[in-house]
Amino acid sequence: MQFALSPKPLRAADVLKAVAGDDAGAVVTFHGTVRDQSRGRKVVRLEYEAYGPMAMALFETMAKEAAERWHGTRLAIHHRLGVCEVGDTTVIIAAATAHRPAAFEACRFAIEQLKAHAPIWKREVYEDGASWIGQGS
Repeated sequence: MQFALSPKPLRAADVLKAVAGDDAGAVVTFHGTVRDQSRGRKVVRLEYEAYGPMAMALFETMAKEAAERWHGTRLAIHHRLGVCEVGDTTVIIAAATAHRPAAFEACRFAIEQLKAHAPIWKREVYEDGASWIGQGS
């Protein structure tokens, strides 16, 4: 599956399989994880929500743009929803291209676009309260 939003733990093997091909000399992945500190506060967990149809459409648009900018790039994006504990993987992105410079650039493009534009929100739960964090976080 090239794109996914799931409450289940993410598997890197699934993301890599989605971009596999004999033409790819480079595959770069990005794994985002829950850290234990944010904004100077101790994080207990994150809770993710998304507007699924819009997020999936954006992922598709991002993949098309990556394929045009870095000829033939294949992009896969899997993002968690629901409750994520410290240390959990929340997003995995893979970019497969013929050469490594394009793979790195395409992968970075994807996470930056996702963070800036995807309708995915997280609630940071701290030891002493919680707050919703929107796009661009």
